[in-house]
Amino acid sequence: MVFQRRTVAQIASMICGNPPRQGENYFKYRSSSYLTQFFEDCDTDHRHDGTTRDAWVAGVVTKILAEPPSDPMFPPGRFCRRIQLLMDQEDATNEGADRAHALEQLNATLAREGFEAFYAEDRQCYLRNSKTQTVAASSPNPHRRFSAAEILRREQLVKYLDHASEDELIGEILLPLFRQLGFHRITAAGHKDKQLEYGKDIWMKFTLPTTHVLYFGIQAKKGKLDAAGVSRGTAENIAEIHNQVLMMLGHEVFDPEIGKKVLVDHAFIVAGGEITKAARNWLGAKLDASKRSQVMFMDRDDIINLFTVTNLPLPGGAVQALATAEISDDDIPF
Repeated sequence: MVFQRRTVAQIASMICGNPPRQGENYFKYRSSSYLTQFFEDCDTDHRHDGTTRDAWVAGVVTKILAEPPSDPMFPPGRFCRRIQLLMDQEDATNEGADRAHALEQLNATLAREGFEAFYAEDRQCYLRNSKTQTVAASSPNPHRRFSAAEILRREQLVKYLDHASEDELIGEILLPLFRQLGFHRITAAGHKDKQLEYGKDIWMKFTLPTTHVLYFGIQAKKGKLDAAGVSRGTAENIAEIHNQVLMMLGHEVFDPEIGKKVLVDHAFIVAGGEITKAARNWLGAKLDASKRSQVMFMDRDDIINLFTVTNLPLPGGAVQALATAEISDDDIPF
């Protein structure tokens, strides 16, 4: 997304805390070190290089706006996160905690681009589209550029998954990940009573904004999924997984919150390794032929990217490896 230069310059001035006119400073003043800290709090590696603060911040904001957004109708998520930090009510200057003057000044700038900032009930500042009144989603974007620290965490997750068992994949990675993404009543079947799984390792609920509830099941495999005739070693045959998913969709689960049995609405096939191109093509053809939109799949990269951008704590095994890890300059994405 591209903002006008004047808009970027004014937002940069607010971040720096430079008043537009004498006696009208409603933003916290940030020196060089505090500018670096401000951007570090947003999970980036931008460090002030000693140049003019306004110009440097304007350059950083321009780079952030160039990142791929989760929603093409809104700026990238990391830009929205910076607005939240900028408008933190604890940083109120020369006014009350509601920051009415700062909000008015910010909105005068954002209106030029068709956006409006507002405080929600959680006292956080969000952006909405001035025309449609829709609010920018707060869901993380797993396709954005990673910081150096995030790349390091991602590498440790890869090493962890290389040696993790299927139960560790479920308990240490998938359960906390889906909880963080807003799913609830997450129940893992475990692997002690295989006969009771009926093709699912996890079932969970997701409540829509309309308060309707959808039920999801997950079939998780620690290794690679391919389209070979039979499962070999750590590679699982996609046809076998597909059959297990069909069992999942056809079998009821008991929801103790409502005291009833319900059918699973959607199913995830999750692989701790790669889902090969052949396996994706085979599964896609099967789903297309049956007109099923209920089955989705995620491979290792999808899991690791989501786990990284949601900023979840690393599993114990990965934390131990991280303590002795180093990252090279070649790994930094800019």
